[in-house]
Amino acid sequence: MCERADSSRLREEMVQYFKLTRSAIKYLALVFFSFPILAIFLILINTMKPSQVQPNEYATYYENYIKQVSEEYNLVEELEISLHRFIKFVQDIPMDKFDYRYAKGKWTIKDIIQHIIDAERVFAYRALRFARNDTTELPGFEENDYVEEAYGNKRSIMELLTELSAVRHATIVLFKSFHEKQLLRKGIASNNPMSVRALGFVIIGHQNHHQKIFEERYL
Repeated sequence: MCERADSSRLREEMVQYFKLTRSAIKYLALVFFSFPILAIFLILINTMKPSQVQPNEYATYYENYIKQVSEEYNLVEELEISLHRFIKFVQDIPMDKFDYRYAKGKWTIKDIIQHIIDAERVFAYRALRFARNDTTELPGFEENDYVEEAYGNKRSIMELLTELSAVRHATIVLFKSFHEKQLLRKGIASNNPMSVRALGFVIIGHQNHHQKIFEERYL
């Protein structure tokens, strides 16, 4: 009963949070469109679609993630919409499934949500570095070690979704700040080239990838 009450309270808190966020974004948009240069910038970023990303902008193993991003919305819109979609999906998962492992040694749903959070922080950091024209080659990270040290499975689902929401909104604000030239910039991460805009689509596709795994193997 406690978990169900928590889930209900989480839904209410998320609804209010998203309403406030949307209001703030609408207000900022009105201010921005007072300035022609910023208006042009917003038009450019609002046309950014995954099909525009070229193969030389990412490592081949990220192709599957980028292909899982819808062409219906632009990059910034999909960053926000996919968050709402994912949170609603997780809220509908039966409580007894959050600690389930479909095989020995596999991550739980809570572990995977923590992994999505960690990976998004890493990808957003890379995007920041590359957008600032930092040419330093960035190392990879060992996802299994991160999950083992994060103890996501010991956290409540409310904590995890609240953190995911906070991280995503920081990512959205970051990508909104990039102009077209910055979005097209590339750097090296894990010994492979990566563009700023490709990192944005990988954040979305990585989340979609794991949601699909939830549906196929956990539910």
